Amino acid sequence: MKKLACLFWVLPLILNSQQILPEIERARVVDEVLAERFDVLLPKLMDATDLDMWIIISREYNEDPVLRTMLPATWLNARRRTILLFYRDKARDTIHKLAVARYNVGKNIKSAWDKEKEPNQWNRLIQLIDERNPQKIGLNFSKDHNIADGLVKTDHEEFLQNLPKKYHGRLVSAEQLAVRWIETRTEREMVIYNQLVDITHDIIAEAFSEKVITPGITTTGEVEWWMRQKVTDLGLETWFHPTVDVQRTSEKLVGHLYSFSGRPEDMVILPGDLLHCDFGITYLRLNTDCQELAYVRKPNETDAPSFLKEAFRKGNQVQDMLTSNMIKGRTGNEILAKSLADAKSIGLRPAIYTHPLGTYGHSAGTTIGMWDAQGGVMKDDGDKYPLNPNTVYAIELNTTVNIPEWNRDIRIMLEEAGFYGEQGFRYVNGRQTELLLIPRVKRHQGN
Repeated sequence: MKKLACLFWVLPLILNSQQILPEIERARVVDEVLAERFDVLLPKLMDATDLDMWIIISREYNEDPVLRTMLPATWLNARRRTILLFYRDKARDTIHKLAVARYNVGKNIKSAWDKEKEPNQWNRLIQLIDERNPQKIGLNFSKDHNIADGLVKTDHEEFLQNLPKKYHGRLVSAEQLAVRWIETRTEREMVIYNQLVDITHDIIAEAFSEKVITPGITTTGEVEWWMRQKVTDLGLETWFHPTVDVQRTSEKLVGHLYSFSGRPEDMVILPGDLLHCDFGITYLRLNTDCQELAYVRKPNETDAPSFLKEAFRKGNQVQDMLTSNMIKGRTGNEILAKSLADAKSIGLRPAIYTHPLGTYGHSAGTTIGMWDAQGGVMKDDGDKYPLNPNTVYAIELNTTVNIPEWNRDIRIMLEEAGFYGEQGFRYVNGRQTELLLIPRVKRHQGN
C-alpha cells in the first residue's frame, strides 16, 4: 500500500490535454529554467545595459521583487540579510554569481561569506567589490519602474556608509537591467507558457459551461468561487480573485470599473445574458491573465445572436490593430496612439490598456495605455521604455458597440497572452474568436 501511495503522489494531475506537475517536478523545472537565465540570459542583459556589477540586497520577508525571481525552488523567502552580487567580465566572457550570505542560494549562486573569517557582512561585500573593481555598480532604485525599486532605505544607507568613497561615483540605477531581467523570456519559458495559457483557457471553458452554470439558478459569485476552487484543487494559485459580470438587455452600460469593482456580487445568470470573466493563474513562476466572453442561450436558440457575434468580431479587430503596431523600439505611448487612431479610422470605439505579463501578473516592461490613461502613460515606461523582443503581454482592451436590438451600448472586453519575438507578434496559445455558448449545442439539437 505504501508503494502504491507513493506512486500515486508523483503522478501529475491532468487537465484536458495538459499535465500539472507535482511539486518535486515543478522544483526541477524552475531550477533548470533559472540556471539557463543566469548563465545565458543575464550576461547578455548586463552587456546590453552596460553594467558590469549588479548588487541586490534584501532581508527576509521584505524581499526585493527582482530577488524573489532569483531564489531557487526550495527557497520561499530570502534568509536573514541576503546580498547577491553579479559581476560580468565581458573581455573574458565570464559572469560571477555570488551570495554574501551564510548559505549557497541554490546551485546557481555560491556563498562568498565565511562569517568565522570575516564577521561583518558589509566588510565582506566591500572585499568582493575591491577584488573586481567594477566601473558601474547597479542598485535597484527607480522612480518609474516599481519592480526595479526594491532596495529599501535602511539597506541603502548601510551600504553607502560601508562603501569606500571612491565607488560612490560609480553607483547607478539598475532599473534597465532589472526590467529586462523581469520582462525577458527564454525559449524554454515560452514552451512552458503555452501550457500555462492552455490550462487557463480550459478552466474558463469549463466555468462557462453547463457543467458549472444552470441558468436561473447559478450566480456570478458562485462561478467566481468555482474558478478559485478549481485552481486550488489543481494545486495551482491565482494571483487575483476571478471576476464574472453580466451585460443584458434590461440594463444600461456603466463605467469600465463596474466589471472589476462595484458590480453586484451575486447576479443570477439568465438566458440571453452576455457573460464576461477576468481570470489568471500562477504556475512554474509564470502568470496568465485572460478575459473571455460567453452567451447564455435562450430556449430554442442554437447560437448566439448575429448582432453579438458581430460585436465580438469588432473586439478581435481592435486586437489586430494593436498587435500590428507592436514594433521593436516603439514606446508604449507610440503603440497606443497609433492603434487607437487606426481603430477609430474604421469606426470602432476602442480602449487599450495592455500590460507586460510574466514573472508577475502586472509585470515590468512596455505599458501600452491604462484604462484611465488613454492619452498615454506619463512616466518613463510609457514615454521612453521601448518594446523589446522575447517579451510577453496581456493584450487587454475593449471596444464599445451599440446594439439596437438591446437599445443600449455593450462593451466587448478581451484579454489574451501575446508574445513579441524577433519574428514579430503571436498569441501564446491562440485567442478567443467566437463566443462560448452556455449550454453547449449538442449534436441532437437544432432542426
